[in-house]
Amino acid sequence: MGAVKTKRMPRAVREQQMLDAAVRTFGQRGYMAASMDEIAELAGVSKPLVYLYLNSKEDLFTACIRREAAALTEAVRAGVRREAPADRQLWEGLGAFFTHTAQNPDGWSVLHLQARTHGEPFAAEVAAMRAEIVAFVTQLILAAAREAHRDPDLPESEVAGLAEALVGAAESLAAWANATPGVTARQAAATLMNFAWAGLGNLMDGRRWSPPGALHEASG
Repeated sequence: MGAVKTKRMPRAVREQQMLDAAVRTFGQRGYMAASMDEIAELAGVSKPLVYLYLNSKEDLFTACIRREAAALTEAVRAGVRREAPADRQLWEGLGAFFTHTAQNPDGWSVLHLQARTHGEPFAAEVAAMRAEIVAFVTQLILAAAREAHRDPDLPESEVAGLAEALVGAAESLAAWANATPGVTARQAAATLMNFAWAGLGNLMDGRRWSPPGALHEASG
């Protein structure tokens, strides 16, 4: 009966089962240690069927990266209400990010650890996802900064570096939170929000920190 049910299962459903098993295996064991036999057994299908659907271990891993990257990006976008105040938008985006990575630790491991450490084309797939999230965060900060300054021509370069730093901090904090018992997604989001918002608030008010001696050097 089991074979009949598997045979009748729609291809899209069966493929998702394979990807679920692959993400779990890659995330927990790593790309090099994971085997197609193990993935097939976990998915409840034969190894030849995995190859038939997804061609190779490399293609399977790439499919996992793309699926998990799309899910994370969509979660962050969906979590932000664009009509909300600037600080609320950032808080909601961070909350969505940390909630998703906490609920999908194997997927986050695939994106943050495995894909980045095994060269091209895997690293390029993650870089594309990261660039999309950075661009989204840049626009969130840019809109808030322009509104605070009442300046519609504030250059994007003023905040692009801040978005890069914020996303990088979120990535590291998510890895730490997932590895630290008792740390919730809300706590991780609050930690980064408290760390970042003071600096962002100063920028939006036109107050920038300068290293000691900078004013003297500039005048000299």
